[in-house]
Amino acid sequence: MVGIVHKIYIAADKRDVVVGIEEAILEKDKGIVGDRYHALAEIAAADGKAAPENQVTLVDKDELDAFLAKHNADLDYGDFRRSIVTSGIDLNALVGKEFVLGEARCLGVELCEPCAYLAASVHKAVLPDLVHRGGLRAVVVESGKVRPGTIIKSA
Repeated sequence: MVGIVHKIYIAADKRDVVVGIEEAILEKDKGIVGDRYHALAEIAAADGKAAPENQVTLVDKDELDAFLAKHNADLDYGDFRRSIVTSGIDLNALVGKEFVLGEARCLGVELCEPCAYLAASVHKAVLPDLVHRGGLRAVVVESGKVRPGTIIKSA
């Protein structure tokens, strides 16, 4: 299974607007440097706690495109608040598995299901339409860089 990275997004804080970036540094046990989840992981580490398991979130571009077309919605991929937009790889199949994301290695932890906040802030149909298609939560097990155009593949 091999896919490609299309877009990378970060948000500095929980409700901040997401910003597209051209290169991301994924740090082991923390996530994308500069992202809200990386900051939370650093706080947890400073308190002697385990890092959260939502260090990186991925979503399939084709799922987003289908949603946008079905609802004739004028939204950006970043509006869906996932870190990495991919295509060509079954993200659901990566739950419980390691995968290579650019130069980094990650472990798929669980599906990243849409929530009420996303439905309220993006589109009300997010909840019914993107259940089990909302992406993947992952942890970083080996640091590295990723940029649009790089490969994502099963380890």
